[in-house]
Amino acid sequence: MQSSQVMPVSTKHEMRRLTRIALPLVAAYLAEFLMFITTKIVVGKLGYHELAAVGIAGALSFEVLVIMMGLLSIVGVLCAQAEGSGHKRRAGLAVQQGFLVSLLIGVPSMVIVWNLDSALAWTGQDPLIVELARPYLRQLSGFVLAVLFFSVLRNFVSAISRPKVVMFITAGGVAVNYLLAELLVHGRLGVPAMGVAGAGLATNIVSWLMFFLLLTHIYITPALRGYGVFSGRWKFDSAVCREILTLGIPVAGLVVLEAGLFVGASILSGIISAETLAAHEIVMAWVGIPFVIGLGIAEATMVRVAHGVGRRNLLLARKSGFLGMITGAVTLVVLVIIPVGYAPHIIGVFISGQDPGFTTVSMLATQFLLIGAIFQVFDGLQAVAARALRGLKDGVAPLWIAAFGYWVLGLGGGTFLAFVLDLQGAGLWWGLAMGLTATGSLLAWRFHRLSAYRIAIGQA
Repeated sequence: MQSSQVMPVSTKHEMRRLTRIALPLVAAYLAEFLMFITTKIVVGKLGYHELAAVGIAGALSFEVLVIMMGLLSIVGVLCAQAEGSGHKRRAGLAVQQGFLVSLLIGVPSMVIVWNLDSALAWTGQDPLIVELARPYLRQLSGFVLAVLFFSVLRNFVSAISRPKVVMFITAGGVAVNYLLAELLVHGRLGVPAMGVAGAGLATNIVSWLMFFLLLTHIYITPALRGYGVFSGRWKFDSAVCREILTLGIPVAGLVVLEAGLFVGASILSGIISAETLAAHEIVMAWVGIPFVIGLGIAEATMVRVAHGVGRRNLLLARKSGFLGMITGAVTLVVLVIIPVGYAPHIIGVFISGQDPGFTTVSMLATQFLLIGAIFQVFDGLQAVAARALRGLKDGVAPLWIAAFGYWVLGLGGGTFLAFVLDLQGAGLWWGLAMGLTATGSLLAWRFHRLSAYRIAIGQA
């Protein structure tokens, strides 16, 4: 598609548009992540084995979903481009086909989540942790379709710059999830205690509630119904589904590589010791916070880049990408002060000082937090840069960059440091830092070169 005339771009105006989308998304992603944190807090009262079991099982389940949501993120790209070009009905069609694709990929994903305890056993995890993870996964697996459907609708409202409702729904979800988890895990108000299984059931219930609330909001809001999400009979559109899958599969592949990096680190931590795994899960709980802040900025960046492409204004798309990367990096640099200065406070949230494993777990977690503070900036950068490229519909090159950064440098380097040089858990975390730093830098460089090239040849 040839670019129309180059329009002047106001940095201040674009920053305001980016912020208007990013802030509600940051709040929403923080709220979603806090659901996992509060679940760990509730379960952590049962002991560090339960904490480790729910931590690694929940992380694996979420990574399966993140891969599928990566594929579905193309729905947001298509909606943003439709909004930028003024073709609202195309956005509604993309949402309808996104639901159909969600069904296609969601049912197998449910089966995978149900059977993740077998994967844990196969990787040599502590048998007690595998046994504790099993009932949690059985109760959790039903949340898969709800999360994927919610993701499609979230992509839609974000793409048309109306993400505030997602913030309110997810914030409410945190409170409901915590109350339900307390009720079901420990047994309150006469309800029998379900243990770790109760944590899975609570997340399952809340996920479906959130989906139906967002669906209802879109249905009753006249401005949103105008996009045609609910109009006519839903029919399979092979062209749109093919575009979602063609563009989404490389994105999902990139997320597989990223997810594999962290899942691999979790599994290797469990092989080292249950204490190392517990410490790893505590630190991942913190690292997830700056990451989801970066993710909210990243999703907003993707929307603005795709919107610029839809308007056939490549200078706008390029500026949106760089503003997003700069905003993400600066925000996460500021947050470094928390793991550096408040490590004991973070650890104390998840494990009691009376726990028999407290001394070992807290010592390891403190060490990992300091390393995590170094790479969290580049973790956010790679998220923003990858989604800026997604807004340009560039999926294959980022896949190769991620393969090198995540697996060769990250997991490969971490394994070498941990087991060959005997740095144990610290070696794994230094590998993560190395891999994410390289990936973030290379993806940012790729966006710079690709956007400059397309401007030079006048192609959107």
